Order: sequence, then structure tokens, then C-alpha cells
Amino acid sequence: MANSQPPRSQRPAGGGRVRRTPLQAALYWGAVLSVWGLIFVAAFFAVFAVDLPDTSKLFEVERQPSISYLDRSGALVAVRGSQYAPPVDLDTLPDYVPKAFIAIEDRWFYWHPGFNPWGILRSQIYNMTSDGGPLRGGSTITQQLARNLFLTPAQTYRRKAQELILAVWLELRFSKKEILELYLNRVYFGGGAYGIEAASQRYFNKPAPQLTIGESALLAGMMKGPSRYSPVSATERAARRATIVLDEMVRLRAITPEQRTEAFNNPVRVNPTLANQRAQYFVDWIDDEVRGLVGEPTDDLVVETTLDLPIQTAAEQAVRRGVAAGADQGIGQGALVALDGEGRVRAYVGGADYAESQFDRAAMAQRQAGSAFKPFVYLTAMEQGRTPNVRMVDEPLRIGDWEPRNYSGDFRGEMNLEQALAQSTNTIAARLANEVGTGNVAATARRLGITGKIQLDPSMALGAVEVTPLQMAQAYAPFANGGFKAQGYGIERIRTADGRVLYDHNVDRPQRQAVIGSPALQYMNQMMRGVVSGGTGTAARVPNYDLAGKTGTTNDYRDAWFVGYTGGFVAAVWVGQDDNSPMRRVSGGGAPARIWKDFMGSALPRLNAQPIPGGVIEPPPMTPAADPIGDLLDGVGGMIGGGADPAPTAPAPSDPESIPY
Repeated sequence: MANSQPPRSQRPAGGGRVRRTPLQAALYWGAVLSVWGLIFVAAFFAVFAVDLPDTSKLFEVERQPSISYLDRSGALVAVRGSQYAPPVDLDTLPDYVPKAFIAIEDRWFYWHPGFNPWGILRSQIYNMTSDGGPLRGGSTITQQLARNLFLTPAQTYRRKAQELILAVWLELRFSKKEILELYLNRVYFGGGAYGIEAASQRYFNKPAPQLTIGESALLAGMMKGPSRYSPVSATERAARRATIVLDEMVRLRAITPEQRTEAFNNPVRVNPTLANQRAQYFVDWIDDEVRGLVGEPTDDLVVETTLDLPIQTAAEQAVRRGVAAGADQGIGQGALVALDGEGRVRAYVGGADYAESQFDRAAMAQRQAGSAFKPFVYLTAMEQGRTPNVRMVDEPLRIGDWEPRNYSGDFRGEMNLEQALAQSTNTIAARLANEVGTGNVAATARRLGITGKIQLDPSMALGAVEVTPLQMAQAYAPFANGGFKAQGYGIERIRTADGRVLYDHNVDRPQRQAVIGSPALQYMNQMMRGVVSGGTGTAARVPNYDLAGKTGTTNDYRDAWFVGYTGGFVAAVWVGQDDNSPMRRVSGGGAPARIWKDFMGSALPRLNAQPIPGGVIEPPPMTPAADPIGDLLDGVGGMIGGGADPAPTAPAPSDPESIPY
């Protein structure tokens, strides 16, 4: 075969290949990479762009209507649902506002094409070397806007790829100024606030153009995680993050070091309504009721409530202080409900710290009432004809297989009913309930406002009945308001933002129902005054006010109560453990009574409290009954007239309330 190779003299030096010049090599490999790049881009779009969301609704905002809750004087309590505000023109904002977001979120914003290759590379290195956890995205402001407008928060590679495609689309369609303006007006700031205007109003109660440097830094810092860096629930973490933002702003010359120092010297003040996280249990309680009354809202709503924010603040502080002070005694939680004589809930505390636990102990925790249930026993007896001067004997008692005992372990002999209630004597309450009938006692409790199941065995006389603080407050309200039923409620009116009334509590409101008559009402108020003035509830006394109430403690100190009232105002306090474990000798006359006093000491001056209505009816004097139990089967007889009784005697300071076993 003939040799096809050219003569050696015609071959290029250095072998059989022609060497390219550096320029030729660069052009060659540039062309190769371009071809493969085009292939990659085409494949990338083919894979990830097939199910991109519709971008035609870019400027449409879909959201759930917001519900604003106001207290009885019109002050804002809370906002639930999404909160939007009119978009803000970027030119109306101080220049440091957008610069704060650029400094911490995307310092190369004005130079990249929608994505930052170096940022993506760093995030991918992290994702490949980290062992689990959420993926890092290295997102630019444009990518974040694309995600907020069109995509879900799911941290997947597919979503990130679509985010990148949409970011490039945004950069091709809008200017940098328009993108930044869209971003600031649509990004989520937590707490239901979308956009910088809504966030400024929500967190600082001011329009966005009035934001300070420090406030701008705090809002920009929230972009890393609105709930994690919330100035409401994570104050210290939010402050540290804002400091980082300020440092970055100085480094990028967005502000001067002097401006940063000035920002440090003028601490940011968060809207006090939000800063205190006030009344969140209350809002949870009535939130579902709003939808029950008017259905699912289609417009922004305003709910006018019965709450009194200054009184609410006093209640929350009293519960928080009381639980903290009793932690070494095993007190883990507390609750307080206060309402007026019409049933309007003026304060509502479902726990010591809403941020730690959202479980509402005011209306959802069914706990045994202990001796706080005894007034229903005594009221039933008063209605059957007894008086506070009727004498009974504190002595060993057996009803079937049950033997009630007093906390002290001993018996004090003969005493009148007023003394027995003041000293919370178990044997007399049990004997009295047995005489008047536990079924009648249950009917009395239901008539006044106890809505839960009431078992009828003899131990119910000592409070073996599960109730909530809300039930106890409304059941004691008739003692405070002249004998009328008071169903606790929290919503006065529901209206749309433009003023159209959807619900009004006073429309078609039924007439007041009398549930306690005379003289039983006057007798009960007299006896329960004695609980506070010289009985187990002396720790609840507030000088110069007409007060009455009852303590309650259950087996093994699992629950402790104080329910007390003055004219037209009642408050129920409970403390205990969520898991129903025992506390260490915490009685109703201890921590609950002190919490009640702490709260009422602040509330009473604001309420301009009046004396308990009904006056005092002096009961007829009685002599000791010949039969200690009494012949009371007909419900009215068996009372023998005679001499007067001594006033109730206070137990020794170390003698806590009697406890049922």
C-alpha cells in the first residue's frame, strides 16, 4: 500500500499535530464551552421551567383578611391574619432604609444579574459538607422576591432552580429600583405583617418614611427569620442581629460610624401593645367565636372587646410574679379571669408565659375546685332556710364508705355556719351537703354558672368537681352583682373596617336573670366577707375595700384557688401544675390569695369599686341545736331560736385551709 503520510520534511515540527496559538486556543475552548453552556441552559430550562408558576398576577395580592382586636377603650390589643398596607414609594423612604436591607441581604444587588454565582457556590459547598439540616440558598434580593411572589418556602433544589429562573426574568423586566421597591413592599416581617409599611405600623406604630436607622436595621435583621429575630418574642436576639446590620452598613459606607453610635444611643422602642404580648390567651379564646358569629371573614374586621388593657396588664404581671415566687413550692402555672357584674371579661390570663405555652388554662383546663366549691353548698342551705348562725358540730363523720377529714387532723366541736365557712371546715360542709342533697347543690352550681359535669357523690361537697377559672368567675358573679346571672363574654361588637356592624352583643340581649334571692344573698356575702376578714383568705385583703371570697385547695395540694369579689367585680385565680402533680403545701389562702391581692390592688382604684350590693340582713340569733345534724328533711325546719353567736375566729397563721381527702 502506498504511504499516505507526507514526506518528513513537510511535517510540522514537534510531531503530527498543528499547535494553536493562545488566541486560537481561547477561541476554540470558548466556543466549546459556549456550546455546552447553551446545551446546559436549554436542559436546565427544559427540566425546571415546565411547571413555573403564572407570573401574570405579579401585582395581585391574595391574603386572608385581618382581624383587629380592640379593648373596651379602643386601644389595639392584637391583629390576627395577614396585615397589608398600601405600597410605599422607594423615594419617600430615607436612603438608609433600603441600604439596611442591601447591606445584610445582598451587598452586590446593583451589580449581579439576579443571582450571585459566588454566593451560590458557597452555599453549595456548605450543603455538601454539612450533615443534614436545612439547605442554604445564597439567595439575592431578587431571588427572595421571586420566591415570595411565586414560589413556596420549600427548601429543595428544584425550587431553588425555579427561583433562579424567575430572578433572571425579573431582572430582565424591571429596573433595580423597581425590584427593590417590590421586595420591600411584599416581603414578610412576621406577625401577619407583609411589606415595610405594615411592619413599621405593627412594630413601631409609625409610617415607614419615619423609620429611624435603628428601626431599619432591626427590620432588615428580621429577614433571616421573622419569628426567630422578632423584636416581640426574641428581643435580645433581634437586638444582636440589628447590631450586625449596623456594622455592615458602616462597612459598606451606607451610614457613618457616628450614625451607628447615635443609633446605639437611642434604643428602639417596640409598639408596647406587641412588646408586652398582652392578652394573647384572651384573643385565642374569642378568635374562634368571631368566625362562629359572622362566618369566615371576607373583609378586614374590627372586633371591639370587653377587655381593659391596664387591668389586663396588672393581671398578667400578678400571675407572672406569683408563679415565679412559688416556683420553689412546685407552682408551675397560674390562671386568672376577672369579669364585671354584667359578665364582661375585663382580664383574662391563661398561663404565666404565652411565649412558652399557648395552652389556655383559663377556659380549657378542667381542675378540681376544692373548697372554692363550698359556697354552692352553703347557698343551697341558705335557700332552704338556714342562716349563718345555725350551729353544727365539727366531729368525725361517716357518709357511706366516705369519711371526710380536716387538714388539722382534729375537730373543733360546735360552731356556726359562718365560722365553718370562714375556717373551711370539711366535716360541716360534707354534713350540710348531705342534708340539703347533693343534687340540689349541683343544681345551684349550674344555675350560677358551672357548666361542667358535676358528680353527686358526697365528696362533691368538698370540691371533687372539675371546673375552669372562667366558670368559677362567672359562678361567683351573682354574689357580687346583686344576685343576677352573669355569663362571661368577651365580644361587644364586630364590624368591618369601613364601619358596617356585623354583630352587636346588646342587640336582642335577654333580660337579666335573677339566680339568688334575699335573704340568702345577704347571708352568703356576710359569710364570705368573713373568709377574707378573719378566715382562710386573709392574705387577699386589700385595705379600705368591701371584699369577700373563698379559698380552695385539693387533695395533695394539686390545685389551689382563690375566688373573690367586690361590688360588681369578681376575679378567680388558680395555680398548679399542668401534669396535675402535687405542689408543696400550696393552699388557696397562700399563693392564689396573694396573686389576687396583687392584681386587685392595681385594679380596684381604676374600677372605682363600690360596696358589695344588697346590704346586710342580720340573721336571727340561734341556740345550739339539740340534734347536731338537725331535723332538716323538709328543707326549712329544725332551726331552734336562742342566744347570739360569737363572731368568726381566725385560724392561727400557720393553720392553712382545710383540705379534702
